[in-house]
Amino acid sequence: MTDQRERTPAATRPLGERRTWPRSFADRLTEPLTDPLPGLRELVRVVRECVVRPPAHTLKEVPLLPVASGTVLPAGPGTVGVTWAGHASWVLRIGGLTVLTDPVWSLRIPGTPARITPVGVPWSVLPPVDAVVISHNHYDHLDAPTIRRLPRSTAVFVPAGLGGWFRRRGFTRVTELDWWEAAELGGVRFDFVPARHWSRRTLTDRCRSLWGGWVLSDAAGPRIYFAGDTGYGRFFREIGRVYPGIDLALLPIGGYAPRWMLRPVHTDPEEAVRAFLDVGAAAMAPMHWATFLLSGEPPLEPLRRLHRAWTAAGLARGALWDLPVGGSRLLAP
Repeated sequence: MTDQRERTPAATRPLGERRTWPRSFADRLTEPLTDPLPGLRELVRVVRECVVRPPAHTLKEVPLLPVASGTVLPAGPGTVGVTWAGHASWVLRIGGLTVLTDPVWSLRIPGTPARITPVGVPWSVLPPVDAVVISHNHYDHLDAPTIRRLPRSTAVFVPAGLGGWFRRRGFTRVTELDWWEAAELGGVRFDFVPARHWSRRTLTDRCRSLWGGWVLSDAAGPRIYFAGDTGYGRFFREIGRVYPGIDLALLPIGGYAPRWMLRPVHTDPEEAVRAFLDVGAAAMAPMHWATFLLSGEPPLEPLRRLHRAWTAAGLARGALWDLPVGGSRLLAP
């Protein structure tokens, strides 16, 4: 792999390329992923203390979560449209393509209560989907019932080791990438970049596939960074160096409490602001909150803390796209 000091955007790889991957990606759980994943003792403690849900008295905040009537904005050449469907699911209009990120349109995912806000955009109003990007294989980011709704000819971009999951379900245009690799579809470049996380979908497949984020670049100019699911790490600065001029960073702000367990894998709002500064983006749209009760913070706390951290950093309010679930915005040339 190229030395980080010399790294530049890689040449694109062929779409649908069949590749052989290592049996495990556990070696990626090293610097900047220095913290160990939760072990059995920690998981038992979580179950015992029930700290993976917000305190009951804070659930009165749920009706106050921001929700809008979802619509997908048209986006012409050189213009990017983004619509937040909730959690890490976005409808991106870029380079004439409609791209879904980590699409989860189900009302419930295994192991969690039902979603606390409606899906931001009804599936019936979506334009034809040209491509899907997946950050990793956890159930709140890779939702089988939603994937089943897609035509099997949809182009799918996934982390290394995850292609078989899609091919077994009949998808014919599956592109697997390692960190710092790229492919191109219809003039839009899809670069897979590091994240601080892990993967597991069954009891026996821990770290058998990779995890990461995506940088989508339109040949006409606009560039979006979708961070996926991640803790804070030094790689954010490297992403900003290799892909300068990011117009919009989609960054997670929720799912962070308790910190003793979730710091290695989920940024808190203050870390999200640091990540935004590291990548050097022009604007930030928060995600990974206000959808599922996955952790112990009160429902509205992520947005409150984000606003405080944004102000403390002296950042322009107009650069924070804190969209409601179902909200849309255009990034003009």
